[in-house]
Amino acid sequence: MTTRHKKPEILHREIVAKSRLFQIEQLHLKFSNGVERQYERMSGASRGAVMIVPVHQGKLLLAKEYAAGTDNYELGFPKGLIDPGEEAIEAANRELQEEIGFASKKLTLLKELSLAPGYFASKMQIFIAEDLYESTLEGDEPEPIEVIPYPLEQWQTLLDNEDFSESRSVSALFLAQQFLAK
Repeated sequence: MTTRHKKPEILHREIVAKSRLFQIEQLHLKFSNGVERQYERMSGASRGAVMIVPVHQGKLLLAKEYAAGTDNYELGFPKGLIDPGEEAIEAANRELQEEIGFASKKLTLLKELSLAPGYFASKMQIFIAEDLYESTLEGDEPEPIEVIPYPLEQWQTLLDNEDFSESRSVSALFLAQQFLAK
């Protein structure tokens, strides 16, 4: 059994850097044992995000798109931010249509994940999408996303693909396999 710690007291907070997309907040914290530390985190009102594992005719539908962080074309599952006033399940269906040209009649929430919780407050909800049908919406991507169908029964070989390295996509793959094995 784990011991529940009292959350640290925030003695001071200050925005130390800001860009169009990001804001870095410095926190001066005091822990319950009296130790004080400075932490930095990305702050702001995160709307949350979604990632979708689309399964269609025995295949996973992957998206290959440019990722500025790695300066590479990455292979992963469709994803995106939840728009203001939108439910996560609506965002999942919208992102499917914008990124891979399909909508889903059956979306199931698999799990909500955090991304580097020591630095980010954002959460991502992982869905599996089944019963797909063709449907497109205009997205905000600067170039068309390449859709890569991948045989579902060969899912483990995706782990050997150097372009399939995003931790959220790897996690989503395992969550989907666990769900489909039931």
